[in-house]
Amino acid sequence: MDKINLKQKLSTFSDHWHPRIVGELNGQHVKVAKFKGEFVWHSHEHEDELFLVLKGRLLMKFRDKDVWLEEGECIIVPAKIEHQPVAPDEVHVLLFEPKSTVNTGDVVEERTHAKLEKI
Repeated sequence: MDKINLKQKLSTFSDHWHPRIVGELNGQHVKVAKFKGEFVWHSHEHEDELFLVLKGRLLMKFRDKDVWLEEGECIIVPAKIEHQPVAPDEVHVLLFEPKSTVNTGDVVEERTHAKLEKI
């Protein structure tokens, strides 16, 4: 049982839309990522996702509304709900989701990362 320093973990990489695993519990991954720009519209058939903004501002777009998240705020996106994260400026995010979750959900594209590294 070691503590996890999220700032330190986030300092180990600079690319965007490529989550890294920082921990596991109860069949879930705890991940950190940096977002910048628009991500792909997607959904997850079986997995809910939690997005917690650690640094910056994140816009979570849904087909029927947009939700801005500030530092310290989070949103839970239920399975099957189509969404699009948008980060006008770089955002640092903590993600909590089942191990089976692929970052682009039902879409496969160049930013799809099916196998993630643990840092």
